[in-house]
Amino acid sequence: MIDLQSPSVGIDRETGGIITGWEHVVQSIGDIFTTRFGERIMREWYGSNVPILLGQRNIVPREIIDYFQALLAPIDQWEPRFRVVQIVPLKVTRDGQFHFIIEGEYRPRATYGDFTVEGARRIHGAASTDGITALERSP
Repeated sequence: MIDLQSPSVGIDRETGGIITGWEHVVQSIGDIFTTRFGERIMREWYGSNVPILLGQRNIVPREIIDYFQALLAPIDQWEPRFRVVQIVPLKVTRDGQFHFIIEGEYRPRATYGDFTVEGARRIHGAASTDGITALERSP
């Protein structure tokens, strides 16, 4: 059942249907990670450095801190409904993929100034020169 009273209501980019709650937050984070700064005319500062880093080179362990910053800063700036607690690197593969988990707190009404935490959430992701290839959500 779709809760249209949810503070997070949007359109699912894959199905065109209604998306709410945590699913909407994960979709928004994915949008932030795939948007370059300056790409949106009326919102030039919206986006992240993730596309720039991914396009430059394969990922090696010594560059992981650059990715931490590229993942953390835009969530902090553009997605108040999720507060990052930690980023856990899982592995860097020989073909230059970086697998990670972003752990944090889900605050569904943060856009209204209510920062009450509803619970812990995780986002599993993988980054490569092809982009952020997986954003899987888990409650």
